[in-house]
Amino acid sequence: MAAASETPVLETRDLDKRFGGIVAANAISMAIRRGARHALIGPNGAGKTTFVNLLTGMLRPSGGEILLDGAPITNLEPHRRVRLGIARTFQINQLFADLTPIETLGLAVSERHGSGRDWWRIVGSRAGITAEVAELLERFRLVDVMTERTAILPYGKQRLLEIAVAFACGPRVLLLDEPAAGVPEAERHEILATIAALPADVTVLLIEHDMDIVFSFADRISVLVNGELFVEGPPDEVARDPRVKAVYLGEAFDG
Repeated sequence: MAAASETPVLETRDLDKRFGGIVAANAISMAIRRGARHALIGPNGAGKTTFVNLLTGMLRPSGGEILLDGAPITNLEPHRRVRLGIARTFQINQLFADLTPIETLGLAVSERHGSGRDWWRIVGSRAGITAEVAELLERFRLVDVMTERTAILPYGKQRLLEIAVAFACGPRVLLLDEPAAGVPEAERHEILATIAALPADVTVLLIEHDMDIVFSFADRISVLVNGELFVEGPPDEVARDPRVKAVYLGEAFDG
């Protein structure tokens, strides 16, 4: 048996998801080591978002197991997985349009501390929460827009705010589903730099179609094709793999 330090922080074993006759995930076994910068790529319709939805409990698997630090979480509800340390972002942000970044992060931090219902009273009255919100605003480059309504923020700032909200949950594993999707080129550098600066003890699983981002970020890449784990390894090996080249022959990598 592997030592505790070698136990993957997040692992799937023969994970399946079927929608009638459609196989969205087929016997996926994947181990994500603690502190990894792990990218998940594949053609459109490969099953990447389905896989993340299974990890977070938004979908229930048809078969197989999910383990966090070696303990099964396959049947846990999404909110319980968040409390255990799994947080995520979405392809389309799930933010409150009428709140400001400082209010949004105050709500997220207060909720983690069990005071979400009275967050508006807590923020500013508890030094620890106030300090954490200030640190999040700084880390995610939101200080300059912290009092503006989310609805009017540049899209790059909205994406940064969504990552900040997920990070405010105190995750051990952070799942980023195409964090730069739809962001104008001029704003992408902030997202790239912010993701690169995430603490080393937070494990990151990144779904991304932009291969510049993937290869500048990842220390390991998994390729899904038709719901199956097709190729996995270090970035340089995946880039050279003839099977990967065959899948993408005639087109750029597409997440």
